Parts: sequence; structure tokens; C-alpha cells
Amino acid sequence: MGDEWAGSDDEIARAALAGSPNAVVVVDRDQSVLVWNEAAERLFGWTAEEMLGRRAPIVPSELTAEHNAALERVRTGGQVSVRTKRLRGDGTLLDVRVDISALRLGSSVAGYVCVHHLARADAVARDRMARRARLVRRLTDVVGDINSELELSAVLDRISASLTELTGADAGGFVLIEGERLRLVSTYELPAAIRGTTSDLRTSLVDKLLRTGKTVMLESNGLEDLVWARLNGLHTIALGLAAVGGRPYGALYALFAQSTPGHLELELLELLAGHAGIAVGNAVAYQEAVRQRAHEQAVFDASADGIAVLDGSGRVVRWNPAAADLTAFPAETVIGGPPPFPLPKPGEKVTFQMENGRWLDVVSAQIDETGEVVIDFRDVTTAKELEEAKDLFLATTSHELRTPITIVRGFASTLDRRWDKMSDPERRSAVHTIAERSRSLGELMDHLLLGARAGADELKVRIEEFDLAERIDTATLGLPALSDKHRVEVVIPDGLPNVLGDALATEIVLGQLLENAFKYSPKGGLISVEAWSEADNVVVVVDDEGVGIAPTDRERIFERFVQVDSGDRRRFGGVGLGLYIVRSLARAQGGDVSAHPRPGGGTRMRLELRGAFRA
Repeated sequence: MGDEWAGSDDEIARAALAGSPNAVVVVDRDQSVLVWNEAAERLFGWTAEEMLGRRAPIVPSELTAEHNAALERVRTGGQVSVRTKRLRGDGTLLDVRVDISALRLGSSVAGYVCVHHLARADAVARDRMARRARLVRRLTDVVGDINSELELSAVLDRISASLTELTGADAGGFVLIEGERLRLVSTYELPAAIRGTTSDLRTSLVDKLLRTGKTVMLESNGLEDLVWARLNGLHTIALGLAAVGGRPYGALYALFAQSTPGHLELELLELLAGHAGIAVGNAVAYQEAVRQRAHEQAVFDASADGIAVLDGSGRVVRWNPAAADLTAFPAETVIGGPPPFPLPKPGEKVTFQMENGRWLDVVSAQIDETGEVVIDFRDVTTAKELEEAKDLFLATTSHELRTPITIVRGFASTLDRRWDKMSDPERRSAVHTIAERSRSLGELMDHLLLGARAGADELKVRIEEFDLAERIDTATLGLPALSDKHRVEVVIPDGLPNVLGDALATEIVLGQLLENAFKYSPKGGLISVEAWSEADNVVVVVDDEGVGIAPTDRERIFERFVQVDSGDRRRFGGVGLGLYIVRSLARAQGGDVSAHPRPGGGTRMRLELRGAFRA
């Protein structure tokens, strides 16, 4: 310095800034203005007093990513010169060149020095802007390509591949943030074996980026310990944060081994990361919608209830498998037309019998948002039949009780009033009738009691070995004298094995089967009882030449209160508990009873009991 100058270093610096022909703006790391020289006042139209301590509103919003990328590139070393646009205070857009360098205090970067001057139309600037324009247009195409995918894995793979194309990186990848862990879910130009690798978020570059509050970052130190070191010659990583719904979702990694990223590459990375967050959000929403639809479809298809959806005109648009089974109408014959049953009003229920004999309870609900109507219907045939059977049981039981009671009361009343006037044979006949009717009343009450116990699974039997042949002899003894229209034939082989079960319960079963054989062959004929061993069981069959049983009723006759309509069976009376009790007692012993057609006509009842075979 000459003797003529006596100013301090600060004065010299202020004088240099004041005399600079270029607009000099110095900002700290938060981009708050530290220095705003006179040329900046002239260029941008704001005074230093207006700008100091605040962010300068000179960067157009559409160029914010470019500006941030340039600052990040400067932070990691070097200078950046960019031709761009800046705003004046009056809203005018200025075509400027900005030279950006780091403001260093010691070894750390405290801020940035931005020197602005009006751009000159030189070939270099034109080429750079043309390249940026091409890449931005390509970015638009890439974003459209990414958004055309709806599967999340495909979206992530497209992002990784597009990342290298736009930034000139040698490889790329995408990591998901999963709580306190990172998971590598997509790679490009990297070994497939590293896909799926996880690491701790707290020691990662993603955590470092999150703590800066920025969306892009460059890193060149400590790369040899990362999984990305599989890329030979790796020297720089550019990192971009992707957010979904305003929350960090993952990060894009651009890996450089042969080239070096500039601020333009960082700008494109930041823009791509922003679009990637949108694309990933769309894919996640699509996957959730697909999952929800799949769940709804699974419930719709698996429902035991019939479910139909009608459009606003009452036409069927959906018809689940249960609906086809319950109504015997397949979906293809119903969709597009009205349902094959009447519709209840919302909140009400209609009970309707289909042509196939099934009874359906039908309810409906309207979807206000779409105008559609959801119909739910279920098979209530069994309940309906049980209800009818109970009504029939009550009517039949009343009849079965009234007849003997009326007779007993009549004869008792006659004996009471006319005892002295009646002859001894007349009195004996009346007493005999009362005894017989009382016995039938007792048998009816026994049946009702056994039926109730069977329905409550309270039938008690003892399992022990007994001689079945002896029980058959006892049950059939005296049968020929019961009817002069029937012939009874019993065939029991010598050496019929003993069985395991309850002898008393078996007597009840045999008695009921024989009673039914006589009852349902009113015109007489042969009643045949035969027994033989079969595998590990002993079989007893009771055949008659009576009215027979329709094939559809051969199982129903074993239900409570059921008296089938086929043939002439309904005219024989009874409360519909006999065969229900028979099967319950047989199964309680580990055996079974079934109904079959007899060859030549009539019915065959087959009883199976467990054999007590000895070696």
C-alpha cells in the first residue's frame, strides 16, 4: 500500500464492492443477504436497507431448483457460472450471468458470493441454455414415461434408469426409508446382488441430507464403506430426496465414476426427485386401491350369502358365486337384467321361494354416492322347513294326544256313570281300552322325551359287548300274530358275532324299525329281517313291501319332526320323531342307520353296529 492510503481492510473491501460494475450479492448458508452493493441496487431496483438480513426475491420460482443445485455444487468445491433469469423489483425478467463462489471462513463454507452481470449473447451461453432446454424437455418425457407405470417396482426401476440418462451418472439406485432403516429397492448398472440390502438410516447419506433441510446433496468423502462402492472408480454421489404426501419416502442416488456432475445435473436431479415423489405416491395409491379391490373381491366371492349389485336402473352389474348357487342362475344369464326375485325396500326384508324350491331372505341397501343398490340374500330353506315341521309337529302331537285322551276320558266317564248297569265283559273291555290307550300315550311321551334328549345331545348309552342275535329274536318274537296280512321272515346265521353298544338302545331301534315296516306296508306283504357281518361291523336290515321312500327323502326322514309327503306316508300319523331317535341312538353307539330302496319295491332300513371281534 502507498502512503497515500490509510484506510482499513474493511474500508478497502467496502470501497471495492461499491466500485464494482457488477452486482455483488453475498448470502449466508440460509441464503439471507449479507452484502448488497450499489450495482445490485441499480440492477435489481431494491436498496441495501431493504435486502439486508432477508432472502432476496430475485430468483424466479421455476428456477429455484437450478439455483439450489448451483449452490450445492459450489459448496462441494469449485465455482459455477450460469446464464439464467433474475427478477427486478418492478417484475422485469433480466437475462443475466451469475458467477457463484463459496464464502469461506477458514476451512468451512459460511455462505456464497454471487456476482451478477447482464448476459452477453455468446455462443457458449447459447449452447448451455440450449442443452438445458433439451434436458428439461427430456425430463418432461421421462416424467410422462414414469407416470405411465402403475406398479411400484416398475416405477422405481424407471426412476433409476432415467436418473442416469438425465444426469450422465454411471449408475443409479433408489432407497426406501423404512423407520430407522434404509432398503435398496431399485438399481441400474449395478450388481443385482445388492438389491434388497438394508442399512442404518442414522449413519447414512440420507440422514445427512435430511439434517441439512435441502433436497439435493453432493458427497465425495467416505464412499469406500458404502454398498455403492461396488461401482468401480466411484468418486462422487449426488443424492436427491423424494417425498410422498409431504413426508420423506426415499432417495435417488446418482453415482459418478467417469464424469463429474455440475450444477445442471444437480438441478435435474432435484427436479426428477420431486417428480419421482409424485409418481411413487401415485403408484402407492394405485397399489392400495388394487389391494383394497382384491380384498373386497375376495370377500364378495367367498361370501356364503348371495350378493348382487344393481345399477341405478335396477340392472344387475355384479353377481357373486353364492348368488349363482342359491338361485341356480349363473352370472352370465343375470347380469344386465333384473334380479330373479322381488326387491325389498331399503331396511326391509322379503322372504321369497325360488322355482328350485329354495327360500331366500332378501335385504337391500343403497349406496348414495353411486346410486347403486347392494342386495344380500341367504338360504333359509332349512329354517323355513324346520318352522313348518314344528308347526306340523304341534298339530300332529295335538292330534296324537287328543285321540287317546278322548277315548280314555270317554270310557272312564262311562265306567263312572254306568258301572252298575254294565256287564262284567263290558267293564273289562272298557278297562282294557283305557289300558291300551294309556300305553300308547306312554309310548308317545317316551318318544317326545327321547327326541328332546337327542336334540340336546344328552342321550346316554353304555358301550359293552352283547349278543345281537338274541336281541333280534326278542324284537321279532310274536310279530306274526300282529297282522294276518303280513308274513315275517328272520334270517340270522349261526355264529353271528357279538356287537359293542347298548342292548336296551338297540332294542328300541329294532322295535321302531319293525313298527315302521308294518305301519308303512298297510296292504301286507313280507317283513324280512336279516343280519350278517361285514368288515368290522355287523349289519341288520329290515325290509318291507310297502309304500317306499322317494330318493330325495331318504335322508330327510331322519330329521326331527319330518314326515315326508311322497307316497302315502303322511296318512299314517305320528309326530316325526321315530327315525330321528333311531339314528341318534345308533350313532351314540358308534353305528348308523340308513334308508334304501328294497329290490322289487318297498323300503330297506339298514342298521350297522360295531362288531366285538376277537382274534
